[in-house]
Amino acid sequence: MRKRQAKKRPLLPDPKFNDQLVTRFVNNLMWDGKKSTAFKVFYDALEIVEEKKQDEEKTSLEVWKDALTNVMPHVEVRSRRVGGASFQIPMPIRPDRKISMAMKWMILYARKRNDKSMASKLAAEILAAAKEEGAAVKKRMDVHKMADANKAFSHFRF
Repeated sequence: MRKRQAKKRPLLPDPKFNDQLVTRFVNNLMWDGKKSTAFKVFYDALEIVEEKKQDEEKTSLEVWKDALTNVMPHVEVRSRRVGGASFQIPMPIRPDRKISMAMKWMILYARKRNDKSMASKLAAEILAAAKEEGAAVKKRMDVHKMADANKAFSHFRF
């Protein structure tokens, strides 16, 4: 890159929980700039989680954070060309990328679920991820398996 890297813009914390991570999640959830709708979907999903959760000591926000932690990958494979051949090289992931990948996977697999509303789909995905099951956690496992299978090429790191 010729230009220097862009500065990170500060995120405003969300109105209900006063948490920047929630705002970041809602920004990923949002479609067509409809942020208030995205906030409503997220808060409704957390209310559903509050009703359905088994662990009584934790709040729905803590359950959501646990789910996010369970979906976060630690290594990923990146393509690298060495002598005309492409290798999949396992590499550790930066902390901010871990979080964004976990959020995107969670939202993607929530959208693919069969349920009535987006709030109920998201709540179901959060509850599944908190128990370390569901499609988003399976995606993390697949990424880790891929990295494990290709660890022989880790000496090609760049």
